[in-house]
Amino acid sequence: MSGVESRYAWWRLAASAAISMLGSFGMWGVVVVFPAVQADFAISRADVASSYTTTMIGFGAGTLLFGRMIDRRGAFQTMLLATLLLAGGCFLAARAPAFWMFALVQGALIGFGSAAMFMSLVADISHWFVERRGLAMAICASGNYVGGALWPKIVEGLTRAYDWRTAYLVVGGVILAGMLPCCLALMRPSPVHAAASPAAHAPHSVRALGLSPTALQVWLGIAGVACCVAMAMPQVHIVAYCVDLGYGPARGAEMLAILSAGGIVSRIVSGWIADRVGGIRTLLLGSVLQASALLLYLVFDGLAALFAVSTLFGLVQGGIIPSYGMIVREYFPAREAGLRIGIAISATIAGMALGGWMGGALFDATGSYRAAFMNAIAWNVLNGAMIWGLLARQIRRNVYA
Repeated sequence: MSGVESRYAWWRLAASAAISMLGSFGMWGVVVVFPAVQADFAISRADVASSYTTTMIGFGAGTLLFGRMIDRRGAFQTMLLATLLLAGGCFLAARAPAFWMFALVQGALIGFGSAAMFMSLVADISHWFVERRGLAMAICASGNYVGGALWPKIVEGLTRAYDWRTAYLVVGGVILAGMLPCCLALMRPSPVHAAASPAAHAPHSVRALGLSPTALQVWLGIAGVACCVAMAMPQVHIVAYCVDLGYGPARGAEMLAILSAGGIVSRIVSGWIADRVGGIRTLLLGSVLQASALLLYLVFDGLAALFAVSTLFGLVQGGIIPSYGMIVREYFPAREAGLRIGIAISATIAGMALGGWMGGALFDATGSYRAAFMNAIAWNVLNGAMIWGLLARQIRRNVYA
């Protein structure tokens, strides 16, 4: 049997997680080469951080378009195209003669292509599970953090041994060799179990939260921007922060890898929690814990302390992004999963892009990252308020139902 909760569904989940892991280079690789790229092109910190911004803009656009494509064309064609875009982008970026071209390739090819390998895959895998949907979506999304734990060390090691351009060439080859076979496991179309029940297609947001589908989508979008402006500060700038403190890029890459490893645990645990209490409560829990971890970055800057805080940050924030996907699957039609999740996640990517740029700009303006961390905490508070508002609506509707 190749249907819901079947053995094939678990194999498909494994292949999807592997693609997500390899494709996550698009999000994690550029932040590791910041110092090398900055030196190579003789640009400012804010300028080099803008390459992450273009990557996230491309990622956001790709999330929308690939989300729609995976709803209509299925996972195989979507992932095959995305693989070619990502690998080709790595090869072209390695040959970029000017920074503007590097930043353009990061956005138009690397960021755009890697978008398909995150929440579009999560949307696809959500159709293959019901009772363990939250856990399955979290495992698939965890591939991104497994890659985040591996790619920083790999890219840093290649950059140190050779240079950042050689690192990109090697990564492009690894992506082609590893991802193309995994795409073959996604050739079967998603099951049509959602279509069997009209209720599965009907929007539930009006009954559950007192909001129209559009209003709920906008609400989630604002919350997504806010949480990821906050999330971007450690993820984008931890390597550069360690260089400024005198610890070197290798220590920063190790912290980024540890942060990502903690995110794996966080995502799986959050998926397990979401299956029991729902996406909104899980998201609020992650938001509160992320704000608490960000506060610790203001207090500690010793090497051992930063390793500890980065580990904690990874352990508490990893489940935030998949929770948006779980909320979409709870309150929107199944047939719209790819597009709706894509819209929600594109807002979080916009937040990551904005947060990455703001961190660099505030550093250039103040000469330290303290103001940048304070800015991140303020945005996190906004996110918590937005999600608390959704939870209050949910509780009120349940009480008076």
